[in-house]
Amino acid sequence: MKTTYNRNRYNIRSILSFLIIASVFYSCADLDEDPTIAQLAPGAYSKIQELELGVTGVHAKLNDASWMTTFYAPAWAGDDITTHIGSNKAEFREFDQRLVSQANSRVRNNWEAIYSTIRAANTVLANNEGLVLTEPSEIETQNRLIAEVYFLRGVMFFHLARIHGRIPLPIIPDPDQQLGLAEQIDVYEQIESDLLKAESGLPDIYPGVNAGAPRPNSGSARALLARLYLDWAGFPVKDNAKYTDAASSAKQVIDNSAAHNFTLLEDLEDLWTLEHRFNDEAVWTIPYCRSCGQPNRKFGKLGNPSDLQGWQETFAEIRFFEDFPEGARKEATYRTELDWKNFSDQPTPVFKKIVGPIDDIPLSDFQTDRNDFFIRYAEVLLIYAEASARSGNITPESWEALNMIRRRSEGLPFNIPDPSVDVTTGDLAELAFTERKWEFAGEYLRWNDLVRMERVEQALSDRAPQTSLNNSGELLPEPNPIKGSLGTDNYFTPIPQREIDLNPSINN
Repeated sequence: MKTTYNRNRYNIRSILSFLIIASVFYSCADLDEDPTIAQLAPGAYSKIQELELGVTGVHAKLNDASWMTTFYAPAWAGDDITTHIGSNKAEFREFDQRLVSQANSRVRNNWEAIYSTIRAANTVLANNEGLVLTEPSEIETQNRLIAEVYFLRGVMFFHLARIHGRIPLPIIPDPDQQLGLAEQIDVYEQIESDLLKAESGLPDIYPGVNAGAPRPNSGSARALLARLYLDWAGFPVKDNAKYTDAASSAKQVIDNSAAHNFTLLEDLEDLWTLEHRFNDEAVWTIPYCRSCGQPNRKFGKLGNPSDLQGWQETFAEIRFFEDFPEGARKEATYRTELDWKNFSDQPTPVFKKIVGPIDDIPLSDFQTDRNDFFIRYAEVLLIYAEASARSGNITPESWEALNMIRRRSEGLPFNIPDPSVDVTTGDLAELAFTERKWEFAGEYLRWNDLVRMERVEQALSDRAPQTSLNNSGELLPEPNPIKGSLGTDNYFTPIPQREIDLNPSINN
């Protein structure tokens, strides 16, 4: 896995700033320790504090990888998200138009940053092998921290696999290792192995964490397994038996939700406010801290048009917006009060999920304290509903999982049955799949759903607005029309050319 830069050294700024974050939110890092000792010196760890700093360093690398929308660039291929028709958004438009170049710097930077995180995890695992502890409390801490590293490595493999499909699987800290592309089944099995190890060693709730799981717990790992199995059952492997595993995993999380402090928030809009950046619906959160030097650059200004001082990066698709069912969820998803049809530059709806509710994020802010809810409890419920149906094992609990989301979408209490919105008949799998479409609009998930169900062409073949007119009575144009293939041959993002030049064995 050679690259054009030194992957054995950590970014000291990231480590120091993340240690500040750790001290504020997690109370798990000893700030009297010199972070360069554990991070930059080679060799096995000799004390628990070095392991703690090592794990903090992995989180720092994750933060460096995820703080910009580059981390989710393939999501622009979905039918829910679009970008500016010009400006400097060419590399997002490549996804939007399904014509992604191997020279796309978003793809290259994402590949490098994710593998940097994976190598950091591998280094910690290797350095821990010589760490023998005798104090029971230190042994408990060691087991938890190593499980956390497996979780982070598994999630990074999973995230990259969703982008590229087949990927190399380095599991030892060898910067000169030349690995080819693993078979898709081997990729999934490695992710599964890492997440199972994580689940077995993580507690129900991570020590010092009050809400939002910014440090993963055993439920976080099991929830990611449910997502993995759902993908595994779909394209490209299409192992239908994995629907049973997806449903079982999601049900385990649901049955133990109280132990993990997982639940739905009453008001969906609360999720997109700075006040609720840590909340019990977040099954696993990637946290940020602007004042600590680790801001999030996916929200605020990046989702607004130039009319509102925005950088016009993450817009909502008009057709998707038009089709979106009216109600509380639509109001929580979009800034419907804006006269978007008459924006002077590009008329497109604005995601409230991206820019925040009115006055929550100043118009000038492109760096925020907003967290990434990598997986929400709402997704666990919908995985259970869909996977139960696709596995042929529909239960009353499966319908209830779907109905909890439907009730909240109408602004109703999610845990009180309501015959005006509840459903108990019909095609549960398709009902749940459609519910995901609306529930996770603008959250960088829709593209993955279209891929696993092989519905890209169906969703993207006609994105033209149906009825939206500006004040002059003119039909609004379709932004960024499709240029590339909508077939399965174009589902996964090509591997960066620079990586292939360094390691020709990964040329797919």
